[in-house]
Amino acid sequence: MTFARTTRGATIAVAAIAMAAMTGCSGYRPAPKSFQEATIQPYRLDSGDRLRVTVFEQQSLSNTYLVDQAGYIAFPLVGSVPARGKTIQEMESIIAGKLRQGYLRDPDVSIEVANYRSIYLMGEVGQAGQYSYVAGMTVQNAIAVAGGFSPRANQSNVDVTRKVNGRVITGRISIAEPILAGDTIYVRERLF
Repeated sequence: MTFARTTRGATIAVAAIAMAAMTGCSGYRPAPKSFQEATIQPYRLDSGDRLRVTVFEQQSLSNTYLVDQAGYIAFPLVGSVPARGKTIQEMESIIAGKLRQGYLRDPDVSIEVANYRSIYLMGEVGQAGQYSYVAGMTVQNAIAVAGGFSPRANQSNVDVTRKVNGRVITGRISIAEPILAGDTIYVRERLF
């Protein structure tokens, strides 16, 4: 009787643990549509991006500028220019407009991203940390840069945290999916 009661208690405990694990898994919700759409939208600038700004026939204004922690670049003549959340084309128009206000008659401004803000890898990778982002990078590329998967890693999908329309969202995606500058990638441990 005692053996049966102990076995029954152990079975109930194992079942409870299994249910808790499955409940945790079933509580997962995929990221909203905007999470995936962010990878095909025009690139939005943020802190940490380094911009190469060229003002044609104005060597003194052409240089590289860092988007600071507050989301601005310090541009000669016009001062602080808001960059956070802007596209490259929007920044070109903003700077050209400010230069037209008493500095240059018809400025021709061209901007490109010289260095993207970093990505971050955590969890079951060879070397967790901060890494340089390259345009077109996938999760798999990022994991390779971080030394590959650890022996315990779940190698089919990862959790990515990204800023979308000013909101921070986390979603689970496959390792073949593209990532964006500023993303944080978390490689989970596999269950079995």
